[in-house]
Amino acid sequence: MKMKMKKFIAPMLSLTLLMPGIAGAAAAPQTPMTTMKASVNTPAADLRASLDHLLSEHFALAVTAMAKAYDGAKDADAAYKALDQNALDMQPAIASLYGDAGAKEFERIFRAHNKYTDDLVKATKMGNQAGIKQAQNNINGFVEEFSTFLSTATEGKLPKAAAKNALKVHEDLVQKVFDEYVAGDYTDAYKAYREGFKEMFDVSKALSTAITTQMPEKFENSKADTPAADLRSALNHLASEHFALSALQMQEQYDGRTAASNALVTAEAGNTADFKAAIASIYGNDGANAFEKIWVTNHVNAQSDYVTAVKNNNATARAAVEKRIDGFTTEFATFLDSATAGNLPKAAGQQALTTHEKQVQQVLDQYAAANYEGSYTTNREGFKVMFGVGQALGNAIVTQFNDKFQEQPTTPTMPETDTTTVWMQLNSKTLKINDKTTNMDTTPMLWKNTTYIPLRFLSEGIGATVKWDKKAQQVTVMAGNDTLKFWVNNNVMEVNGMKKNVGATVFVNKDGRTQVPLRFIAELLGWDVKWAQKDGSITLTKSM
Repeated sequence: MKMKMKKFIAPMLSLTLLMPGIAGAAAAPQTPMTTMKASVNTPAADLRASLDHLLSEHFALAVTAMAKAYDGAKDADAAYKALDQNALDMQPAIASLYGDAGAKEFERIFRAHNKYTDDLVKATKMGNQAGIKQAQNNINGFVEEFSTFLSTATEGKLPKAAAKNALKVHEDLVQKVFDEYVAGDYTDAYKAYREGFKEMFDVSKALSTAITTQMPEKFENSKADTPAADLRSALNHLASEHFALSALQMQEQYDGRTAASNALVTAEAGNTADFKAAIASIYGNDGANAFEKIWVTNHVNAQSDYVTAVKNNNATARAAVEKRIDGFTTEFATFLDSATAGNLPKAAGQQALTTHEKQVQQVLDQYAAANYEGSYTTNREGFKVMFGVGQALGNAIVTQFNDKFQEQPTTPTMPETDTTTVWMQLNSKTLKINDKTTNMDTTPMLWKNTTYIPLRFLSEGIGATVKWDKKAQQVTVMAGNDTLKFWVNNNVMEVNGMKKNVGATVFVNKDGRTQVPLRFIAELLGWDVKWAQKDGSITLTKSM
C-alpha cells in the first residue's frame, strides 16, 4: 500500500528511542563539514553495531542464566555456556584493536565477572549471606578493574569515572532484575530487564565513540555518533529486544509458568509500543496503526499460538499457525517496501522476516525436545540476525530521507559572562542567591561524611522546576535542557534518560525534604563548589 509520508520532526526515529551517551565520554572531534551523503554503513557505525550486539546479548544471557540457575531449570547449564561463549566472542574484536595481550586481559576480567554473578545466584539460593556478600564484593571489584582497563585501553577517551558509572548502573540493573525475579514480581523484573537492556546501547555508543576518536584512521575518520548511526542503533535495540523477549516468553508459556509468561507478554507490548512510536515519527499515525495491526495479529499473537500447538503436539494447529506467520512475512514485507518507497524491497524484507520466524520457532522446538544447547545456539544466531535487520531497515530509511540524516556544522557561540552565586551553611536555613536572601524550611547537613543539601531549594533557587511523585517516591528536576530524576532511598538517578550512580543514598529528612549529595548534584549541573570548613559554609558559582 502507498502511504502519505509524514515530514520528519528530527533526523532520527524518535528522541525517546535514541539514547544519550555516557557523561564524560570523549565526543568525536568536530570538523568543518561539507554536505556528504549520510550512511549507516560506515566503519564506525559497524563498530558500534557490533558492540550493540555483543553487549546487549551479554545482558540478555546474564539475567537469563541467573534466573535459570536459581530455578534449577534443566537448561541452566546451557544458558551459562551461551553467556560464557558471548564473552569469548568479544575477544577477536578486542584483539584487532588492542592486540592479543589486551584481548587476554579482557577475557580474564570479563569471564570472571560472569562467574561472580553465578556465585551470587548460588549463594542467594542457599541463603548464604557470607557468600552473597563475597559475590557482591567481587562484582564491585570487577567494576573497578574493568573501568580501569577500558580507560587505559582507550587512552582516556573513555574516562574511568564514566566507565565506572556505566558499569555500576549495569550491575545494579542486573541485580534488580534478579531480586525482583526471586521475589516473584515478574512484572517489575522484566520492566527492569528492558531498562537494563536499553542501557547497554548507551554503553556501546560511548565505547565506540571513544575507540573511533582514539583511532580515527582505522575507522576511515568516520564517526560512531552520527544521526544515521543513531538510527541504526535504535533499530538494533528494538529488533533485538523483540527477539529476546519473544524467545523467553515462549519458553515460559511452554513450561506452564503463567505469571512469568504474562509479565513477558507485557514487556513485549512495551516493545511493540516503542516500535509503533518509531514508525509514527516517520510515517505518521496511519502508518503506525497499520504496522501495529500487522505486527501483533499474525506475528506476536501467532507466536503464542505456536507454543500451544507445539505443547499439545497438534500438527494441524501448528500448520495453521505457520500459515498465518507466512502471511505475516508477506504482508509486513509489502508494508516495508511501500513505506520505504522501495528502498527495502519486498523480496529482501520477506527473506529476512522468514529467517527470523524460522529461528524463533526452532528455538522453541529444540527447547521442547530438551536440546538445550542447540536451542541456545539457535537463540544466539537469531539474536544476531536482528542486527542485520536494523542495518537493512536503517539503510532504507536513511536512503529515503538522506538530507534529514546529514550532519550539520556546529556554530560556535560566545559564552555568557554573568555569574550566579549560591550560598548555604550547614545547619542554617539561610539561602543566598546573588544579592537575594531567603529562608528555607530545612537545612543542609553532614551525614556519613557526605554533605547533603535540600534539592528543592537549590533547584528552584537557580530557576529549575521541581516535581514530586509521591507514589513513585520520585523527584524530577527540569533545568534548562536537562531533566534529572531522583528516587528516595536509592543511589541511582537518571539524567536525560540515562542512569547514573549518585555515590550516596538520596533520602527524605525529618522536615520532609529530599536531600541529595552536594558534590554530585553541583558537578553534574556544572557548578563550582567551595567548602569552608571553619564555618560550614557552602558556596556554589556558575557562569550562566
